[in-house]
Amino acid sequence: MSFDPDSLAAAVARSGAAVRVVVAAVEGSAPREPGAAMILTPHGAEGTIGGGALEWQAAARARALLAEARPWAREEMRLPLGPALGQCCGGAVRLVLERFGPAEIDAIAALRARGAAIFARPLAPGLPPADPGHDGPRIPLGARALARAARQGTAQDAPRLAGGWIAEAWARPARRLFLYGAGHVGRAVVRVLEGLDWQVVWVDDAPERFPPTIPPHAERLVAANPADAVALGGPDAAHLVMTYSHALDLEICHRILARPFRWAGLIGSDSKAARFRSRLRALGHGEAAIARLVCPIGDKALGKAPAAIAIGVAAQLLALGAGDAGQGAETGGADAGGADAGGAA
Repeated sequence: MSFDPDSLAAAVARSGAAVRVVVAAVEGSAPREPGAAMILTPHGAEGTIGGGALEWQAAARARALLAEARPWAREEMRLPLGPALGQCCGGAVRLVLERFGPAEIDAIAALRARGAAIFARPLAPGLPPADPGHDGPRIPLGARALARAARQGTAQDAPRLAGGWIAEAWARPARRLFLYGAGHVGRAVVRVLEGLDWQVVWVDDAPERFPPTIPPHAERLVAANPADAVALGGPDAAHLVMTYSHALDLEICHRILARPFRWAGLIGSDSKAARFRSRLRALGHGEAAIARLVCPIGDKALGKAPAAIAIGVAAQLLALGAGDAGQGAETGGADAGGADAGGAA
């Protein structure tokens, strides 16, 4: 994870103040990676740094920090993950806790408005953040290196600790998945992606197919022709096709392959995949483009239940974030027939 000012601002707007706890560094084995964070307010917590006694101790200290009204209040904790915490990871975790109120949120917004590439601030309490573009000489070289990487689009999510400072890249916008079909499998996919870095554009031509409540990470799009929604996706979009109609599935796939995209999957059996590849060739698509269409989807070893298919698809989508296109020949899933009331074999 990287620094998400929007989630933090929303928490402060709701509760008046919030403490963010971030895993700044780990030594050896630890339950979460550097960059994992949680936000605590007087009304509860969002996110996790690994649970257990580690999180309990961090939360207790965060609640104490929350009660303080000092500007830019922050502190560090180093916790060995051994018998004293009842954890057997064997490593150690370095945490940074920071309190944010409206004034701090306004200062962060001003930094972003100036075009600051990262969120860099001293570890010492009471000191405001700095902008590498304007305050370069007072910022350690390690933090400035992160700023250069952020401007080039190559910054990693882990915080950078250097010379008594901590620096983090701004959180990237959630990746977009265009999901065509609101049947049983479509609903399961939306459920399993909650809490992951995906914003779902959920497309169907019948409003009654959608559940009564749409979760925050998804937006409902009712389209007379769902294939028209393909044009809304940019080159970084992922597409997942599972409508009630083979003809509609084919039209959607045809339009996806005609434009740049990050990943595309089609629910179906091996026989459906073969038929679609033949039809896509007849529509003029080359072998390289057709090979990018993943069908079957998911992992057939998990089974054909909607939730099992969704878990396999989520694994493929998560692999995209690790630089894997998810096109492996070993993947295999289920057809919509018998598993998805809105699907077709």
